[in-house]
Amino acid sequence: MASIDIKTPSERNKLIAAGALGLIALIALYLAFGRSLFGGSTTTATVRSTPTPKPATSAARTNTELPSLDEQTLTYETTPVDCCNGFGAAPDPGRNIFAFYEPPPPTPYSPTPTPTPPPVKPPTPAPTPPVQIAFVNPQTVYAGAQGFRLEVNGDKFTPDAHIYFNQVEMPTTFINSQRMITDVPSNLIAQQGMAQIMVQTPDGKTYSNAYSFSVQPPPKPNVQYIGMITKKRGNNDTAYFIDPTRGANAMPFGARLNDVINGRFRLIDMSASGVLFEDVSLGFRHQVAISKPSAGGGSGGAPNGFQPFDPSRFTPGTIPGIPGNVQVVTPGQPPRRPPTPAQDVDDDDGGPDE
Repeated sequence: MASIDIKTPSERNKLIAAGALGLIALIALYLAFGRSLFGGSTTTATVRSTPTPKPATSAARTNTELPSLDEQTLTYETTPVDCCNGFGAAPDPGRNIFAFYEPPPPTPYSPTPTPTPPPVKPPTPAPTPPVQIAFVNPQTVYAGAQGFRLEVNGDKFTPDAHIYFNQVEMPTTFINSQRMITDVPSNLIAQQGMAQIMVQTPDGKTYSNAYSFSVQPPPKPNVQYIGMITKKRGNNDTAYFIDPTRGANAMPFGARLNDVINGRFRLIDMSASGVLFEDVSLGFRHQVAISKPSAGGGSGGAPNGFQPFDPSRFTPGTIPGIPGNVQVVTPGQPPRRPPTPAQDVDDDDGGPDE
């Protein structure tokens, strides 16, 4: 072996470093591959197949030895394999995928039970008012009439109470605990209907029962105006009417100014379009327009039951509205004269008649 000529200290240091590195490499190879790398004894494994797994050998194995064939077979046979990775689209075992769905038989009809309504509680009766109205005077008035004095009779009236007519407080005169009076103006009875009368204190703590008061429509003339006959200078103008209550047998009748029909309506004005009546008892005035048949004519189209002129309803030779004992002169004919009384043939001899 040739000697190494070391001339300088640096070369000697390099040689020492190379030897140290070689030694470290050998130690690393020994640790990695064991004694087999340096000619030591090795373990020979015999490979053979066995149907049943065998337990691992008791011989100790270093970290560098590979698993035996028996150990590999045991791992292969005992490790479960999941080939589907959670995918469950396959049909369930025992299910026929070609069978059709058959719905269950329908449930027999069963009506929905009607719930029992809760019991109805009887209404609580209203408390009896502390003040009572027994009657009033007058009992009724006509709509459109003048104001009137109202007398309220009852019980438990107090001086501070007032009469209310349709919720309107009236100036009240207290007579005693059973009688009170007030004056009702005409504007509160301008319309027909039912009014309400109450007696109440201003604070509302003391009140009476509600009393119904009737406001009736005023009576009207029950006639139909069909026309008028005027004369020269308006002397004795006559309006003609029909009583609709007589139906088809109604006959026209005439009335002049200031005549009273139906026992209470005075004729105070007339014109071609209507007439004006005044109630002699109440003072109401009523306008009655003229009744005209419709454009189609006939009794069926006449308003208010007015029947047009029918010649067959009158006696020949008479004029409606004119008495039958009045002489009628036909134009072109001389007037009729009463016959001359007959004379005896011996009237000229001056002797007695025979």
